[in-house]
Amino acid sequence: MKYPAIDYTSYLELDNILGSQKPKSEEYKQPAHDEMLFIITHQTYELWFKQILHELSSTLQLFSQKEVKDTNMGIIVSRLDRIMEIFKLIKMQIPVLETMTPLDFLDFRDMLYPASGFQSFQFRLIENKLGLLSTERLTYNNAPYSKVFSEKEQKELKASEDQPSLFECVNKWLQRTPFLNDEQFDFWKNYKVAVDKMLSTEIELTNRNSLIDNDIKEKQLAQIEKTRELFSALFDKTKYQELKAQGQWRLSYESVHAALLIQMYRFEPAFQLPFRLITRLLDLDATLTEWRYKHALMAKRMLGTKVGTGGSSGSDYLKKSTEKHKIFNDFFQLTTFFIPRSQLPDLPDTLTKKMNFNYSQ
Repeated sequence: MKYPAIDYTSYLELDNILGSQKPKSEEYKQPAHDEMLFIITHQTYELWFKQILHELSSTLQLFSQKEVKDTNMGIIVSRLDRIMEIFKLIKMQIPVLETMTPLDFLDFRDMLYPASGFQSFQFRLIENKLGLLSTERLTYNNAPYSKVFSEKEQKELKASEDQPSLFECVNKWLQRTPFLNDEQFDFWKNYKVAVDKMLSTEIELTNRNSLIDNDIKEKQLAQIEKTRELFSALFDKTKYQELKAQGQWRLSYESVHAALLIQMYRFEPAFQLPFRLITRLLDLDATLTEWRYKHALMAKRMLGTKVGTGGSSGSDYLKKSTEKHKIFNDFFQLTTFFIPRSQLPDLPDTLTKKMNFNYSQ
């Protein structure tokens, strides 16, 4: 054997892991059966958070290179796939925890003050590394989110805020997208022509529709004009920067162009991995939102309107964070500007050839 022999128990440190469940109800001589489930569920969360941080750190390291290689893009998407599956698994733990009834929880809840899930240092690191801005966070008991952590942890959280997040890395990577302005094809110019044509067709069809009365027709025409106004901000960099300054966008103007190009021409071979990356970011945000929402419902079910063990407003805080703490919302907003595939500008043959996989014998 090349390496020293090792057994299953010692390799996995099972004595340490399986000996780390120490129910407070037993310590206080008031045994509560369901406290073991409560402890193991949250310990499992933290183990998965550690794995997510491991995957995120690897992803950020690959993304931080001056030139992100195509081979590394495959690894990055694979890492995000794994993170996504872990979050799915984390979300599935809530129904297991809900087998504990509110009365079961009350048997030991008073013994947990002031511990709270809000004090999960690893989860705050995950949020920061994904790209949640400190300015976008809800305050916790009218104090900054980092206030509940030790001085050492606060420094580490601050350092994670100052380092490039996944959102920032993706933004910079999108800005370098080729094909946006080829010698024979200007995507943005052709896209604007296609949008104008689409809206003009909708106006014409609405005016010619004899099956609706004038009031409905006027409402439909007004809605089309609102859509045109939305698009106009996207075609005007000054207007876009104003919206960005107001917090309606985080991606750069150039990144929005690139993300639209990738998604609308996703069937081109060169855009397959970039499209998977954007889709995975959408999935991550959606799954995190679902998890937060289910957590809020569980807190409501367990506590009603009681204050949480950490002193927060319990389910109310969790419910508000569901919407407030989204990270990749820009990619959700982009679907507003999709147009039917049949109306997309045709790409020149020379450009599609560049996007194809080319083999020579």
